Amino acid sequence: MKFTKQKIKKLLDKLEEMYPEADCALHFQTIFQLLVAVVLSAQTTDKSVNLVTADLFAKYPDASSLVQVPEEELQNILRRIGMYKTKSRNVLALCHTLIEKYDGQVPEDYDKLVELPGVGRKTANVVLSVGFGHQRIAVDTHVFRVSNRLGLVHEKDVLKTELALMELLPENRWSRTHHSLIFHGRYCCDARKPKCEVCGVSEFCEHFRAK
Repeated sequence: MKFTKQKIKKLLDKLEEMYPEADCALHFQTIFQLLVAVVLSAQTTDKSVNLVTADLFAKYPDASSLVQVPEEELQNILRRIGMYKTKSRNVLALCHTLIEKYDGQVPEDYDKLVELPGVGRKTANVVLSVGFGHQRIAVDTHVFRVSNRLGLVHEKDVLKTELALMELLPENRWSRTHHSLIFHGRYCCDARKPKCEVCGVSEFCEHFRAK
């Protein structure tokens, strides 16, 4: 099925109807805290990240306070999430860079963001979208899986998926669609056992028609 502009609109409208609450699930009060939370969320659930950042941000709410934490202490705080040793190093290095280059503030610039330790394309896009209000599509495992299953794109990696979605979808709906696709992947289009029998967008889905 070819996704015409009309079908894309119907699909996006339906996803938004299904997940009106779709938004960033990480807990934060500042853009700095959002950045740290997204860095910590790699290969870990948002729920697990929220459990550790509740204590972390209460004690160390900004770069100037967090940078002073000994690495071993930070590892103990983050121990419950995956790759906590690597993430501890990255977070401390990130804080150093923010203080040295940007007076402790998070830059509103993609190229500057991806130069920060532990920050890749997805993290930068999430910060620009959620923190600064830019229209962005951040491709995580859910967005990659769902968009390819639906047949919106047919790509083998996350970068090509992101670029293809940007080409296909109206720019004013990029950020909202990003969250809708995540929620659909989280609650319906499971990696191993997608709930096709109750899926609200199966009529649009290439995977469903091929079953």
